This record gives sequence, structure tokens and C-alpha cells, in this order.
Amino acid sequence: MNRILVALDVESAARAEALADKLRGHVGGFKIGKQLFTAEGPAFVRSLADRGDKVFLDLKFHDIPNTVAGAVAAAVSTGAWMVNVHASGGRRMMQAAVESAKATSERLGKPRPLVIAVTVLTSLEEQQLREVGVDRPMIDQVVALARLAQEAGLDGVVASPQEIEAIRAACGAEFQIVTPGIRDPQKTQNTQNAAAGGADDQARTLTAAEAIARGASYLVIGRPITAAADPKAAADRIAAAIGGAASAS
Repeated sequence: MNRILVALDVESAARAEALADKLRGHVGGFKIGKQLFTAEGPAFVRSLADRGDKVFLDLKFHDIPNTVAGAVAAAVSTGAWMVNVHASGGRRMMQAAVESAKATSERLGKPRPLVIAVTVLTSLEEQQLREVGVDRPMIDQVVALARLAQEAGLDGVVASPQEIEAIRAACGAEFQIVTPGIRDPQKTQNTQNAAAGGADDQARTLTAAEAIARGASYLVIGRPITAAADPKAAADRIAAAIGGAASAS
């Protein structure tokens, strides 16, 4: 499977559908996050899933276990291929999410979606972690949450590309690592000047090829593709870079 999941972080179903139609067959699937979901609701998720698209429903559920279980059940009914929760919601919440996904899939006769957990948002750095009371280093926090997610029965985690190798070492080869924070090497020359080159609010970034070489399972990529003059060509260029990195690793 093509490992690129395009972030449809746009304002309307019309704009998202136009992008999906251009990119279908050139990427592995599409991510629907809070902006598009809030504007258009579950019907748009179903419309993509019904066309055979793999949809990562990126709503980052974080609530009491029973509420999260209900939200995951609703997500399964849309045909989403992947859903996520916040690992910081704790073991019981994550277990409730997985159990709900399994039970609902069996009841509806649908494939169980991958259930993954967000570790630490890619916009955060060490200082912001300390502001919310986390005193240990970023890498230790991310790996601890990844291990907790694995123990709770989840399929994988969302983490920045800079933590991929540590998570892979801690959680093994089969654990899914979904990686946002992907920058375009044509616009940035190194990670130190990424912010100036279009990384926006992502703080912990790498290129697509670098992330794959380190062991990422899937890459969530937004603006480097969706804001390109030719989104299809941009997707093909990134896919070619990923292919080279995968062959070399």
C-alpha cells in the first residue's frame, strides 16, 4: 500500500472531494480531521469509504472510557479504516476504544479499523511539556505513552518522525507508527530552518524519505501536497522519494 495519507484539512466537502478525486490512486488514503468533520460530519467519511478509500478519522478522542467507546462505535459505522484517541487518556480509556471497535465491527459485519493513540502533538516542544506538568524529556514521554498504548491493545501510535526509531525499538516491528510533521525538502534544507520553510506549527519534523528510513508505517501529509500547484505531481514526487528510502533501508 502507498504509505501517504493526505490530510484533507479544508473547509468543505466540495474542496475535499475535488482533492480526493485528483489524488485517488496516487496516495494510500485520506485523513479527515476536526475542521472537515465539524463542517461536513460523518456523511463525508462514509462517502469516501463507500468509494473504497482508506479514511483515517483523526478526531483524537480523549474522554472518560464510556464516552470514548461510544465515539469509536460511531466511527466504526462510518467505515473509517483508522481512528485515534489520546494516549494520555490512560489505559482504561484506550482499552475501551479497542473493545468498542472490535464489538461494533463484529456487530455490523465491517472490518475492524486500526485503533491508534496520539503520543505528544508534533507542535509541542520540551518547554510546552513542562508547562503542562511533564518533567521528563520528550523522547521518554513519547516512548512511555507508546508502550502504554501497546499494552492496552492498540495497533499503534501517532508520533513525530523524530521519535520513530525509539518507538520502533521499544514496541517492535509490527507496531504501527503514523507520522505527521512531514516537511518538503524542496522548501526546507534542514530541520533547523523548517519553521521558516513552511512547517507552520509543526515543531518536530523530518522529510518523508527520512521518516520512512527511520521506520514510519504511514505518513500524514497535508500542505506539501494539498497546497502544491499540482497536487498529483507533488504526491508522485513524495511517493518516489519514499520508495527510494524504503528500498535503501
